[in-house]
Amino acid sequence: MASTAPWSETRPTALIVLADGTVIEGRGLGAGGQAVGELCFNTALTGYEEILTDPSYAGQIVTFTFPHIGNVGANDEDIEDLHPAARAGAVGAVFRADISNPSNYRSASHFDEWLKRRGIVAIAGVDTRALTALLREKGAANAVIAHNPDGVFDVDALKAKAREWSGLVDLDLAKEVTSGQSQTWTETPWVWDEGYGNQDEPTTHIVAVDYGAKRNILRLLAGLGAKVTIVPAKTSADDILALRADGIFLSNGPGDPAATAEYAVPMIQQLLKTEIPLFGICLGHQMLALALGAKTVKMHQGHHGANHPVKDFTTGKVEIVSMNHGFAVDGDTLPQGVEETHVSLFDGSNCGLTITGRPVFSVQHHPEASPGPQDSHYLFRRFANLIRSRRGEPALAE
Repeated sequence: MASTAPWSETRPTALIVLADGTVIEGRGLGAGGQAVGELCFNTALTGYEEILTDPSYAGQIVTFTFPHIGNVGANDEDIEDLHPAARAGAVGAVFRADISNPSNYRSASHFDEWLKRRGIVAIAGVDTRALTALLREKGAANAVIAHNPDGVFDVDALKAKAREWSGLVDLDLAKEVTSGQSQTWTETPWVWDEGYGNQDEPTTHIVAVDYGAKRNILRLLAGLGAKVTIVPAKTSADDILALRADGIFLSNGPGDPAATAEYAVPMIQQLLKTEIPLFGICLGHQMLALALGAKTVKMHQGHHGANHPVKDFTTGKVEIVSMNHGFAVDGDTLPQGVEETHVSLFDGSNCGLTITGRPVFSVQHHPEASPGPQDSHYLFRRFANLIRSRRGEPALAE
């Protein structure tokens, strides 16, 4: 006898609502609630935990183009923000498939449980290829991601929230993710079956200005023999110079560089009056460029992934790198005496600079490779060699 039971209807338990009114339905994962941010896409095949904990993703919702997420689980070793309790990083995540059960000896928890503890709102069951194509065509979009297990949403209110959000332009997020006070960093890079080490006998001292620094950057500096002193983003040049550093590092970070420049540029300009070697990454690169008189621009879709080709003009080599930025230095505005050292082979955008004849350089991409290939690790040795040269010591092989 045929069943007379009514048709069952499955309600979506998560939504992505774009500022233009587009509504995308899916299955809710991670934390419940809502988050507003800039919706972008990341093309990396690995490193979802490192990506979501990168402070440079503050204020953003990350669409993962790789369809399978969660197979290596989550653990406390792979986070990248300095202060996990502050949850500096992405506010939302978008997946094609449901999260896989963990199958890795380093896994300490299921990825979905980790998302809940982290407070990241997530959605699965989305056609991420179509969404990526949309973002490529129209650009990174202001959006709201919402998760309600009951499947009840006020769609009109979500549309209004996405439409009314101001976006990342003119938004200084570095002040939201920076360290609250100075601290010393001694942890060195991870070694197979040993974990992280400790720099017990430093030979140099580097001051790192924290605009949203990633842990693996600091580890690589410590691994080259440095004691690293981390200072908040608004630390004055006088206070930095009082630390008597051998080198100064300007970290990565989120938000509009032109907004952060209000307090960062005068400080950097003071530092540039000295002969102390200086190295910047990501937002640090943009801050250095602005301090030198160049301009930054908002990109159409940004660069986010671990498979981006960049050419280093100083070596003539092409390297595959990690990228995470929605703003870029306008290479045409670099002043005389400043050389462009790296460019993206995707779109020709600026990815590096140096001051002619000075121990100062920076790059837009993420050479710490967390996640991503290690092609650009030589940049840390290049920085170390600037310090060693100033001290009359032999150079390391790059």
